[in-house]
Amino acid sequence: MTVDGKIAMPDGARLTISSEEDFERVHRLRNSCDAILLGINTIIHDDPSLLVKDTFIKNPRRPLRIVLDSNGRISAKATVLDNRSKTLIAVTKTKESKVLRKIGNKKNIEVKAFGKGKVDLKGLLAHLVKRGVRAVMVEGGGETIWSFLQGGFVDEMTLFVGNMVVGGTGPTPASGEGARKVSQTVLMELVSVQRMPGGVLLRYRPKNRR
Repeated sequence: MTVDGKIAMPDGARLTISSEEDFERVHRLRNSCDAILLGINTIIHDDPSLLVKDTFIKNPRRPLRIVLDSNGRISAKATVLDNRSKTLIAVTKTKESKVLRKIGNKKNIEVKAFGKGKVDLKGLLAHLVKRGVRAVMVEGGGETIWSFLQGGFVDEMTLFVGNMVVGGTGPTPASGEGARKVSQTVLMELVSVQRMPGGVLLRYRPKNRR
């Protein structure tokens, strides 16, 4: 995020904050995980590949790519729907058939429903455990990160704070509905601070994990 807590431009447009050294750190972290997860808003705005780049890692792994898409908004042309790695589109029961019709029969793509009105994260994580997934990297966006924090599903949170200020209103690392009273806030414990080129890396752990 930026010095003033932004993770994108006020209109949601992508903003490059990380230095090359931090990009390498992120790809090393991706490579150490069994799955990488993003919410649909980030998929729509940024269209990421969610792959580990071989420019940073030699002979990279291909972690499972997971997209949270409660309302079935994913585009059939989304980059995560290529066949370079297995991808799980997590939807709700009412949207499963819609997404299946939209994307067709694509190699390495699985569409599975978890819950009704909104993707049930607990059910999704239980499913991932059954298929051997032990480490999930939740990259964003803000609403998705808040959902994981609120649900008590976070073991560690890392933040790279870059050296720019955007100003105005706009996306922050955790958004969603947010806390409406003090008792709903998520208390974090600072584990370490590391200076890096172009910014600083902060590592946190939830103080009272459920």
